[in-house]
Parts: sequence; C-alpha cells; structure tokens
Amino acid sequence: MTNHEEAAAVRPLTLAWVSRHLEAGERVVRTEALHGGITAEVRRLTVGTGDGGTRDLVLRTFVDVEHAEDWLTREAGALPLLTGTGVPAPGLIAVDPTAAHCEYPSLLMTHLAGRTVLDDEGLETRVPLLARQLVAIHALRPVERPREYVAWTTADTVVIPKGADAAAWAAAIDVIRKPAPPYEGRFLHRDFQPGNVLFDMPPQEPAGARITGVVDWAAASWGPTDLDVAHCSAILALLHGPAWGLRFAEAYEAAGGVLAATASERLYWRVRDGLASSEEVRLVAQPWREAGRTELTTRAVEERLDAYVTALMDGLG
Repeated sequence: MTNHEEAAAVRPLTLAWVSRHLEAGERVVRTEALHGGITAEVRRLTVGTGDGGTRDLVLRTFVDVEHAEDWLTREAGALPLLTGTGVPAPGLIAVDPTAAHCEYPSLLMTHLAGRTVLDDEGLETRVPLLARQLVAIHALRPVERPREYVAWTTADTVVIPKGADAAAWAAAIDVIRKPAPPYEGRFLHRDFQPGNVLFDMPPQEPAGARITGVVDWAAASWGPTDLDVAHCSAILALLHGPAWGLRFAEAYEAAGGVLAATASERLYWRVRDGLASSEEVRLVAQPWREAGRTELTTRAVEERLDAYVTALMDGLG
C-alpha cells in the first residue's frame, strides 16, 4: 500500500459506522484523502449505489485533537441551520463527536462540487464573490443561535515575528487590551477564507468563476460581522499580499455588508484577528505549500503579516 493509499484508507470501526448510515445496498467503493485542512483528516468517500451508480460523501476525522468533541458538535449543529438557506453548505448525515463508534471523533456529510483556489491569478474576480458570499451568510437568521464567538488571541499570547516593526506591534497589542466594542450580533462562519470556499472555475473563462460551497463550519458563532471580515482579510493578506487584506472590507461593503460605525471599532476587530494569525503562521503556511504555493515559507508569511499589521496601525486599512 502506498503512502497516499494509507492516508486515504478509512479505519475499520469508522468504515463500519459510515456503512450503517448508507442506504440499503450501498457500500464505500473508493476513498481519497483531501488536502488543505489544518486540524482534521478529510476524505472523499465514493459510495456505490444499488442501481450501479455512485455518489460522493465527505468524512472529517479529528485525530488526537484537543477540542474535537466541541468542534464536531458545533458543526453538526450549524449544518442543519443552513439547509435550504441558499448558502451552499454540506448536508449533515451523521456525527460521532465522542468517538463512541469510530476510532476517533468523526463527521459524515454530503459532498459539494468545486475546489479551493489559492492562486493569485483570478483574484480580482474571486474577491467580490467571497465578499458577496459572506454578506449572504451574515444575512441568515437561524431559528437557533450558535454560541457567542470566542476570541482567538490575547495581548499576552501574540507572537511577534522576528524583525517585525516593534512599535507597530506594541501599539496593535495595546488595541486588543481594551474591551471589545459593542456590536449587533450576526451569524458568523468564523473561519471564512479561501481555504474553506469551493469554486467552479471554467478553464476557458476565469471571469465565469462561481462559488459552489462553503465548508468547515466547526467554529460557527454569533458575533460582529467585522470579525468574519477581519479573519478573511488577514488570510487574504498572508496568502496574496497585504494589499488584498486591506481591500476586502471595501469589497464586503460594496456587496451590501455593514461593518462597525467608527474607524476605531473597525480597527479593533481587524487588529484582533491579524494578531491571532501570529500564533498560527507555521500551521497555515504548510498546507498552502502542499497545495502548490511553495514560495509561502513560514518566513515569507511572517513578513506579510508584519506588513499587514503595520499598515493597519498606519491607518491604511
């Protein structure tokens, strides 16, 4: 068995659990490891149907992940809220958050067409699509609110990159020492960024790109729209350069989104998420390199983060 086949193979107890959630006469005929995730193993399962056809499902497995039960419970709670809303999200089939049946905590869901696109090429087309999709998510009024958002960093856990602009970072850290501004709560994805959005990209017509899915709802929360915008902005800055991170809020507003009323409130959320990224540079850079962005070394991403945070503190955002 090759390394790729080993990565794709579903563990025996998990496979038995999956099989119990299939239709009569169905069985898993092929598995494929999907790349790009940081915390979970993700596999596409091809299921042979009773009439000789196939359909695809997706299996997310958290192996030795500290908050697996919480994340899977939240995702299993969020996905049904999205059914029929027009937001293209997977459908929940089954979840085993405590590994009562599987080797590790797992979630089984429907498969969405499309692929993640992390290249710089075509970004002018994709950014407005991302902004419109995020506005649509924030417009949802679910029958049941997800839990309140949790901040991902504190002033004491920020990791200042080597060679960073010390004065700018000190000023940024002071910003998040203050209490969070008041806000009107909205339904948040909480990890909305290019790695969690699937596109259909016609090869002959880049301008015809469209979003086919939004995945990874494990951090779905209730909080300020600024926080989702700030997170996508920070990831765009690291993945495509600081200028793209600075532009995303404008694209969000152009799509009809509403952000905090004052510049200082907006700065708080954008700085908070930018600083949170400082703790995960190595984690996010590795799957990007595996996806083909080999130039995005940890050092290169740190330099982009420093430029982004400095630009925010200089009032350029």
